[in-house]
Amino acid sequence: MKKTEIDYWITAMLESYNNVSDLNITVGKTLQVEASGELVPVKVQPPVETLTPFQTEAFALNLIGNNRRLLRDLLENGSCDLSYSLGDKARFRVNIFTQKGYFTTILRKLETQVPTIESMHFPPAFGKMAAELNGMVIFTGATGSGKTTSLAALLDRVNDTRPVHVVTLEDPIEYVHGQRLATFNQRELGNDFSSFAIGLRAALRQAPKVILVGEMRDRETMEIGLSAAETGHLVFSTLHTIDAGQTINRILGMFEQEEQPQVRHRMVDTIKWIVSQRLLPKVGGGRVAAMEILRTSLRIKDLILNGETEEKTFYNVIREGATLEMRTFDQHILELFSRGMITEKTAMTYCSQRSEITRGLDKIKSERGEATSTLSGLAMEEEENEQGYFR
Repeated sequence: MKKTEIDYWITAMLESYNNVSDLNITVGKTLQVEASGELVPVKVQPPVETLTPFQTEAFALNLIGNNRRLLRDLLENGSCDLSYSLGDKARFRVNIFTQKGYFTTILRKLETQVPTIESMHFPPAFGKMAAELNGMVIFTGATGSGKTTSLAALLDRVNDTRPVHVVTLEDPIEYVHGQRLATFNQRELGNDFSSFAIGLRAALRQAPKVILVGEMRDRETMEIGLSAAETGHLVFSTLHTIDAGQTINRILGMFEQEEQPQVRHRMVDTIKWIVSQRLLPKVGGGRVAAMEILRTSLRIKDLILNGETEEKTFYNVIREGATLEMRTFDQHILELFSRGMITEKTAMTYCSQRSEITRGLDKIKSERGEATSTLSGLAMEEEENEQGYFR
């Protein structure tokens, strides 16, 4: 297969239906796309009834090209991630993996429009994060919870407001930022650098003011990230943790026991914000992001230095930190419920503290003149300290 034939297939698949989100190349099936949540077949000329192992392998290897690291990942680990551009028409995040000895390729269509804080209806705190001069801003959450979108909106604000050099280290590049007030250099894992630690160490010699690290995957990357934040850089990054408290513990856990007291002091000096995200099913379809926002304060710094106790927890400090634009998941979930964006069942499923959310739901329903539902009533019978699904 030639690249022109592959691009023809991709173009035909993109144009076959409205709302195409994913392209699926699997042995034994015809070309398929996911449109409006369902896999549907695509017709091309000449017809492809069932894809052969040779066709799927040729498709995958053409996308990989001469990238030895990606080929090694595919052969040794069974999968690899990359990005692919169809000229100016579209960009894709690509995952190639093996199954039963065959290659399967999934292309996820990426948004070409960079999100903004305003278009995503993010809270005003996001504007303050983008204006920080140094330190570390960490976004956390499960894969697919919207961390990349949130960070893209922050970088878009930087691009509009600050004449600074921005270096991004991504896996892969999802949003392409134009050259406006800021100067952007976007680097992709595999093509431009071999690991986040190596890319981040090199970035410190590239005179950036703002650095985006796609993910803090290991101790070495975190060590360099902390050093970058300490030396006057603003560092944005992500971790796969569920909330602020777990994020602090995960960072500490990257270091040896005897190093942790020093790391606690370094975190106090560098961490400015931690934003945790969960995507909740929305009434009427689609999803909406619930966010927990931590901002460093004297009380937060005390918790980072000395750890949590039964009375002093990150949850309680965040809950009482509205004046500093902090909020817990439960506070945001109650706000979404009061606006009719999520159901009571969703609120109960995705909360952090069930007793907390139950009291809030009952208060909202009481103000509306509604009776307490069985769902909330049952939750009220549980122990006061019982925690939600995500704990």
